[in-house]
Order: sequence, then structure tokens, then C-alpha cells
Amino acid sequence: MSFELTILGSGAAIPTSRRNPTAQYVICNDRHILIDCGEGTQMQMRRFGVRFQRISHILISHLHGDHFFGLVGLLSTMHLMGRDKGITIYGPPQLEQIVRLQLEVGGAKPDFELNFISTSSKEPEIIFSDKMIEISSFPLKHRIPTTGFIIREQQKERNLNSDALKGSGLGIEHFPKLKRGMDVVLENGEIRKALDFTFDPKPSLAYAFCSDTAYMPSLPELVKDSDVLYHEATFTEKDRYRAKATFHSTAKQAAMIAREANVKKLLLGHLSARYSDVEDHLKEAREVFPFTDVVEDGLHIQIA
Repeated sequence: MSFELTILGSGAAIPTSRRNPTAQYVICNDRHILIDCGEGTQMQMRRFGVRFQRISHILISHLHGDHFFGLVGLLSTMHLMGRDKGITIYGPPQLEQIVRLQLEVGGAKPDFELNFISTSSKEPEIIFSDKMIEISSFPLKHRIPTTGFIIREQQKERNLNSDALKGSGLGIEHFPKLKRGMDVVLENGEIRKALDFTFDPKPSLAYAFCSDTAYMPSLPELVKDSDVLYHEATFTEKDRYRAKATFHSTAKQAAMIAREANVKKLLLGHLSARYSDVEDHLKEAREVFPFTDVVEDGLHIQIA
């Protein structure tokens, strides 16, 4: 099982030769997830070797074009390439109408099922859960309704202690209960405690994605203890007046969120095209939170 992230687009509003608009591809325990889908995302997928027919979940943070203008094109290509497996799309309530209308007018009705689930910009909620992962959304502070997302591994099973199991009277039929931390009662009435025959599981991991947002003092509690936090840093402090006016964040503000949230690593993205390099972003963020990097298109990261 793996938990990995590929940055498909790391820029803000305007595409440039170096940075595509926002899009990220996450694989978590064999669940394939696309977060946002800016213009040109399917070309970035081809460029960076993403097999987009494996995607089963698409998360759209909000309806500014640089976060979803690539969606209809991607769905159309999936259709043309013969996709027959359904896909679930999570986003603002208006997203379904927009997508279905564009596909209908263009005569590109997919041969696979499109399942839309509306997200709330008012309160946190779990939007997907199975035995391997959980996806939550939470409100952000932007000019239009916007959500962030957290992808978490479910609690992992305990690991069997093969040495302790020898001569214990425990068999294969007991292993599932032990892995779940449940004690076993043998036929003779003896109890075998799970803690005596298993090791603690590896910690479950979490990735938090904070799309476009103004600085939110309440945000650290929502992304607390995440292993990796992606947070927009459209501007640096010298342009903080612009950040405030457009409901975006500076690199320093993103670092403040990371520090207060006790995350292990901070990734900065959604950089304005006005910046020719990332040095100022890195400098001001690392002064507050040293474990910071700025993402680039094509960057591949193992969450752990």
C-alpha cells in the first residue's frame, strides 16, 4: 500500500510555461483521486505518466475556472477512450449542472455513470469512507464558496507477532480478531489477549489540501496533525494587501497555519504568475515553519 502525491499544476489563475493551474493526483492505498482540475490537466497527466482511467474520485474545491475548467475535457476524453466504470465527483452544488450541460450541448454523453456529491462550505463533513481511506471536506474563506480536503488512511490493523504465536494454541482462524485488537477465547476457556500476540500498527497518515483561502485563524484545528499540508501561497508579504483584497494567503500566513496545526511538512503552491522564482516564498515561510517546500509541476512526493 502506498500514499503518494503528484503535483499536476502549481500556479494561480493564469497558466504559464512553468506552472499549470491547480491539479493534484493522489494515490492512497490503491484509491486514485484527482484534486481540482484546472485547464490542461489531462495534458499534464500524460506528461507526468498518470493513468487517468484509474481515477475513481474527483474533488473540486470551488468554481473559479483555474480549479475546474479542465474537468469537462477530461471526462470527454475518458468517454472517447472507452471508459465504462463510473466516477464520483465532489464539489459545490452548482458543479453538476455546469458539467452535465456542457456535455449535453457538446453531444458527449459519457458511457459511464457520473455520480455527483455536493460539498458544504459551511461545516466540515466526511464525504467518502471505505475500509481503506476517509475523505473529508472543510470550509475555507474565499470570494466564493470553497472547501479544502483531507485524505486519511483508516486505522491500520495490528501486526502479528509470529514468535509469540508459536505454541499459543492460536490458529489462522483467530488472526483476523487479533489484528483488530480483539482478545480470543479458546475452546478450553483460556483467553489470549491481542496485545500479547501483536505489535502496534504503523500510524495512519493524512494529507490536507487547502485551496484558495484568506488567512483563517480557525484553520489549524481543521488540519491538525496532518503529515503533509498543502496550502496556497499566492503572494508574499510584500503583496499582502493584494492577498487580503482577493481572499488569498501569503507564504508567511501559510507557515503560521502549519506551525499552529503541528503538521510535519508544509507544501506551498498556487503561486501568482508575477513571481519569477520561489526564493522569497521559501525565505518568509521557513522563518516561521522550517519544514516548508514550494511545489513545482511534476513534483512527486511520498507522504511517508
